[in-house]
Amino acid sequence: MKPDYKNWMPKGMIYAFLAAFLGCAALLVVFALALADGTVKTILMIAFAVLTLVFCEVTIWAALMHRAFDYNGKRRMASQIIEGTAAYVNLPNGGKCLDVGCGSGALAIAVAKRNPKAEVIGVDRWGKEYASFSKSLCESNAKAEGVSHVYFSQGDATKLRFPDEIFDAVTSNYVYHNIPGDRQAYLLETLRTLKKGGTFAIHDIMSRSRYGDMQAFVKKLKDMGYEKAELIDTTYGKFMKKWEATWMALSGSALLVGKK
Repeated sequence: MKPDYKNWMPKGMIYAFLAAFLGCAALLVVFALALADGTVKTILMIAFAVLTLVFCEVTIWAALMHRAFDYNGKRRMASQIIEGTAAYVNLPNGGKCLDVGCGSGALAIAVAKRNPKAEVIGVDRWGKEYASFSKSLCESNAKAEGVSHVYFSQGDATKLRFPDEIFDAVTSNYVYHNIPGDRQAYLLETLRTLKKGGTFAIHDIMSRSRYGDMQAFVKKLKDMGYEKAELIDTTYGKFMKKWEATWMALSGSALLVGKK
């Protein structure tokens, strides 16, 4: 039995883009053949020609993303990011780690494998936009990896049900940028559950347009008494090349790591 961590670019999304491309192309042909020459035809032809081109490019982009993120493919970027993030987590015996937005369980399981004498809890809302991810999939993957000290449950990253300062480490990967609102506040909500002396490793697209000034946020953590807080750019060879981050729309990807 092998784990199935799925793909961060689901096939369903690619098929949706492909269907939109084919639909627009079909309508373009219909309008060209069925409508009489005139202003209306010209406008519709231009509009659907543009849409056809856009959806064609988006479909190709999504397919290339799927290929890059494939856990069993040649590039295996997803695996590199997961293992690279998990490497920052060293838990004490009997310690606990919270993984926010666990998806298919990949990061939580990677942390658990590196820390066999600790407990890891993964939470996710498993929304319909990522229908291929589920609690049962996470549990199946943990079983396939031979990991028994990792647990999964439904949860909301914007309002975690856990009390303050209960975990020895907190992790997350590519989660908060998907949630509208104040992403720095979501980070603080996660860090709220971290014990004094606990560590954190959070990877996301932390561009200014999504997160605001993250250097100021790092300073804020230090002013709050955090022993260490650092923002590490992951687009210059750590997890990906700069050109990859650009075409994959992952520019601004960074690791927020440190100690409370």
